[in-house]
Amino acid sequence: MENVYHVPVMLQECMDALAIKPNGVYVDVTFGGGGHSREILRRLGPEGKLFAFDQDPDALGNVIDDPRFTLIHQNFRFLKNSLRLYGVRTVDGILADLGVSSHQFDAADRGFSIRFDADLDMRMDQVGDLDAKAVLATYAEEDLHRIFGMYGEIMNAKSLAKTIVTARLVQPIHTVAGLKEVIQRMVPKGKEHKYHAQVFQALRIEVNRELEALQEFLLQTVDMLKSEGRLVVMSYHSLEDRLVKNFMAKGKFKGDVEKDFFGNEIKPFHVLSRKAITASSQELAENNRSRSAKLRIAERLDLS
Repeated sequence: MENVYHVPVMLQECMDALAIKPNGVYVDVTFGGGGHSREILRRLGPEGKLFAFDQDPDALGNVIDDPRFTLIHQNFRFLKNSLRLYGVRTVDGILADLGVSSHQFDAADRGFSIRFDADLDMRMDQVGDLDAKAVLATYAEEDLHRIFGMYGEIMNAKSLAKTIVTARLVQPIHTVAGLKEVIQRMVPKGKEHKYHAQVFQALRIEVNRELEALQEFLLQTVDMLKSEGRLVVMSYHSLEDRLVKNFMAKGKFKGDVEKDFFGNEIKPFHVLSRKAITASSQELAENNRSRSAKLRIAERLDLS
C-alpha cells in the first residue's frame, strides 16, 4: 500500500499546468509523500524521467520503485548542481508545492504542530544547527520582532518579541506548551488557533531559511528549463506567493521589468496564470490544506 503522507493539493491542476510530454524530463522539488510524483510517473512513457528533491529524512521512506525515478536528498536550493551530478542540463517542467506536509504536522516529535506538546524543533532536514528553541533563546528582541512581523504577519509582533525576551530571562522556552504559556497574554480572545499558527509559521520560516531557499531555487529555474518548459509553483502564504508572482512576471523579486535598448522587456517567463489558481469548492470541502493554496504557472520563453 502507498504511504499516505498527505493528500496532494490541486493534483489535477498541477498535472494540467505541467503539460507533461511522455518522453520529457521533470522535477518535483518537494517530494514529501510522493503524491504529485506518482501522478507525473503515471503520465510519463518509458523514456521519461522524473527527479525529486526532499531534505526531510522521513520522505526517504516514500521512495518510488521505478527505473524512471530518482530521489535526491537535498534542499531544492541546490537544484542546478544536484541535477548536474546526474548529467541533467535542462528539463521540461519543474513543480514546487511549498506547503509543509501534513505528515510533518502530525509527527508530534517534530515540533511543527500547535496540537501536540513537543520539543520546539521545526527543522525540515533534522541536521541543521538552528532549531526553534535556539531562535527563541538567542535572537535579539528586534530580530524576533522582525520575523514575527514579516513571516507571521502578526499585528502585535513588537510586544510579542518583548514578552519572549523577558520570559526567557527567567526560564528557557523549550517546548510547544512552554511557548504557548509564555505568550498567553498576547493572544487575541477567540483567535487562539490562528495566532499560534502565525507564530509557528514565523519560526518555521526562519529556522529553515525558507524564503532565501525559495529565491535561490526560482533563480536557478531560468537556466534549468528548456524553451516552453513549465514552472508550476503552489504557495500557501502571501510572502511566498508575492515572490513567485514577481519572479514569474519579471524574472526578479522586486522593481520593474528590465528593458533592452529598444524598450523590449527582458524577462525569462511568459505567465500562463494571470490570476493565481485556487482549489475547487469540492476540494476545499474535502481537503482543509487546500484552503490557502495558490497555484501559479509560467512558461520559459524562447530566448535563442
